[in-house]
Amino acid sequence: MKAKLIAVGERAPRWVAEGFGEYQKRLSHWLPLELVEVEPGLRGKGRDAVRAMQDEGARVIAALPKNALVVTLDGRGKPWSSEQLAQRLEHWRAQGRDLAFLIGGPEGHAADVIARGDESWSLGPLTLPHMLVRLVAAEQLYRAAALLANHPYHRA
Repeated sequence: MKAKLIAVGERAPRWVAEGFGEYQKRLSHWLPLELVEVEPGLRGKGRDAVRAMQDEGARVIAALPKNALVVTLDGRGKPWSSEQLAQRLEHWRAQGRDLAFLIGGPEGHAADVIARGDESWSLGPLTLPHMLVRLVAAEQLYRAAALLANHPYHRA
């Protein structure tokens, strides 16, 4: 099983890219994780934010691997604990499908993206910068995989 983190936005700050790279490396033997950056929709004065969200949503859907189980990261999703995420990961592994985790743009996900999702995961009630969500999601996926492997990384 492989996973893709498909994220709206380009050019992550160096500290985000380095942190994500560290967890990507740690995950490589349990859950290979690839980052796919999707160009954001055009925003600004005189631009339609809904149109921007729809445009980036179309690009996110186009980037989905065939037959992948799709998990949207969304504030309205389920706020799994690390242990619950490990249980979900075990369940997803049993299905034998690749995974795609989706991070939207500033306004969130387009309706088409939400509709395409098989599950929705919330990182909690805080509003986080979307670049930081990449790093938190990668760390939590690593923690879940470590829990399943009885690795001592998770100490609750």
